[in-house]
Amino acid sequence: MAKVVRKQPSSRFPDLFDWLDTPWTSMLPFAGAHPLRLEEDVQDNKHIIRAELPGLDPDKDVDVTVNSGMLTIHAERSEEQTKPQRSEFRYGSFTRSVPLPDGADTDHITASYDKGILQVTVPVQTAKPAGHHVKITKTG
Repeated sequence: MAKVVRKQPSSRFPDLFDWLDTPWTSMLPFAGAHPLRLEEDVQDNKHIIRAELPGLDPDKDVDVTVNSGMLTIHAERSEEQTKPQRSEFRYGSFTRSVPLPDGADTDHITASYDKGILQVTVPVQTAKPAGHHVKITKTG
């Protein structure tokens, strides 16, 4: 199972090039920029984030962190090549950050990995009513 780690505040710089996909990835101005595909959903007061991470070992290759209202998934795929060959597999580092909704309970986030899909579940506390009636008592 992937571990969830809380980190101290650092950069909240967004992944500006996440919308790019092959063949455009090779044209990015920096190396190692690979999109990581995500899916988000809200079910029964839970914010669910799924990431496609086929062929990775979640204990060694995947890290999930929470920092200042942002959830970050970082994965690393190593290339084990002994001779030159053609490959369309993606190797290197993959990172995506998503903002968590208001009321996210970051102390109880869970993560699981099954059949190449990482699922991170974030409990969300339901909002209390905006206002309530205050009873007035008479004195005297």
